[in-house]
Amino acid sequence: MAPADPRGRRAPRRLTSAALSALLLATLTGCWSSGAEQPSEPSSSSGTEPSTSDGPQTPAFTSYAALGDSYTAAPFVPVTDLAEGCLRSNGNYPALLADALGIAEVRDVSCSAAETRDVEVPQRVAGGQGTVPPQLRAVRRGTDLVTLGIGGNDEDLFATLVGCVGGFGPAAPGAAPPSTGPCLGDVADPTAAIGRVGERVALALDAVTAAAPRATVVLVGYPRLVGEAGGCRQFPIDPSDVPAAQELEKALRDALAGAARRAGVTFLDTYTLSAGHEICADDPWVNGRRTDESRALAFHPFAEGQQAVADALAARLGQEAS
Repeated sequence: MAPADPRGRRAPRRLTSAALSALLLATLTGCWSSGAEQPSEPSSSSGTEPSTSDGPQTPAFTSYAALGDSYTAAPFVPVTDLAEGCLRSNGNYPALLADALGIAEVRDVSCSAAETRDVEVPQRVAGGQGTVPPQLRAVRRGTDLVTLGIGGNDEDLFATLVGCVGGFGPAAPGAAPPSTGPCLGDVADPTAAIGRVGERVALALDAVTAAAPRATVVLVGYPRLVGEAGGCRQFPIDPSDVPAAQELEKALRDALAGAARRAGVTFLDTYTLSAGHEICADDPWVNGRRTDESRALAFHPFAEGQQAVADALAARLGQEAS
């Protein structure tokens, strides 16, 4: 979907199972550390500085660009716009954050199945419906806040992990778990793959900071999927794969943190933030392998997870602006 006018978003449309079926196969798809200090926006008559009076606070940010993949777009949380194949929710963390901070101009171009390269080149969307513009187009010279959540689809990282527990297929009642043996042990050199992901994300962040030199930029990580207890019916991973899955998630978190440091931006470590809220936990922030059109796409964030990310972002950004 092309960048919207400030607050002029199209009314989201609920997706039907028929519409979803054409998109699922291609749709896959911690806290804080800081890099260099971000340059502040100069004072101006537009009032971007927070008020020091007892009256209403002037928003610290006026122009927000949200970039990312399906963990940012958050399909089915709760109402989802087709968004030209991007499956973007009206309850994702960018929408919640914008409301919390009172940001007037919001350009959310997050898109399901996005890879790091799609920050700078057109993305072919799920279902072969064409392409959407590079996400970087949403970042302008006057943009003062950018969030980016990307990298999990690169090198087939999430596809490999999800494939080990049966992908997106619904589990029939009483059916045996699809994982019948080790799977992740077949991944060729995951350390090198994740290293390449970190390098690509750092380059994407460099492109963002070049496009909006005065913006506050936050790289948002990924929540935990695999807990210490291992799997369950909603995430039936083979016990022998649990250590490898945990290491993969940690390694991706570390690579993203390193990318943020290299680019001199802030990193939200949602891996750490979501401890105890894995798929098999009592209070999960991520859905298991059954899509629930009223809550979340399979293996994607619930509203609770999106709210937690928005709250963490708002708290930190509010501190930096005060």
